[in-house]
Amino acid sequence: MFLTLEGGDAAGKTTQAVALERWLTGLGRTVVRTREPGGTPLGQTVRDLVLHGDHVAPRAEALLYAADRAQHVASVVRPALERGDVVIQDRYLDSSVAYQGAGRVLDPEEVRGLSTWATEGLLPDLTVLLDLDPASARDRRSGRAAEDRLESEQDEFHSRVRDAFLALAAAEPRRFLVVDADRPAEAIAADIRRAVQPLLEP
Repeated sequence: MFLTLEGGDAAGKTTQAVALERWLTGLGRTVVRTREPGGTPLGQTVRDLVLHGDHVAPRAEALLYAADRAQHVASVVRPALERGDVVIQDRYLDSSVAYQGAGRVLDPEEVRGLSTWATEGLLPDLTVLLDLDPASARDRRSGRAAEDRLESEQDEFHSRVRDAFLALAAAEPRRFLVVDADRPAEAIAADIRRAVQPLLEP
C-alpha cells in the first residue's frame, strides 16, 4: 500500500506520518516512512539545492524534483511495495503540480507529465491532503528556525499552492482524503485511520 501526505508547509504532515506509522506498525504491518525530497542520498542533495541553495530557475526546480522522484521510486518505494510493505510518504507528485505548477506558474499538466514519466505512472492508493489556510500556516512557522526557499514565499504563492491542491483533490476524489488541518492532531489522525482501514482489508 502506498500512502502519501500532501499540503502546505506547516500543515502537520510529519506529525501525521509518524502517527500513521505507529498505528500500522501496531497492527503488524511493516512500514517504510520516507519523504521527498530527501528520501535517498541523491534526494538529500536535491533537497539542499532546491530548498537551501541559491536561486533555482522554475523549470530547473521542476526537473530536479522529478529526478529525485525517479530515483526515490526506483530505489525505495517500488522495492518496498514489492516486498508487501506499506509506504508512508511525505510529499509526492501532487506537490510538484501545486508548488512548481501553480506556485511557480508553470504548466501543471507538463509538470505532472514529467513526474508521471519519472515514476513510470506510479500513483498512491490514498493521498491525504492536510488543508490549512496560508495565514494559519505562517503563524505555525513563526516558531520555527529559518524558513527554506519555499516557506519564505509570499502569501499569494501559498494561496496558489493551496488552491491547486484542492483542485487536484476535487479532480480525483477517490484517491484523495481532504482533512481540515486546523484541528487537534489526534482528531486528524482518527480521520486518516478511518480512511486507511478499508484499504487493509483483503
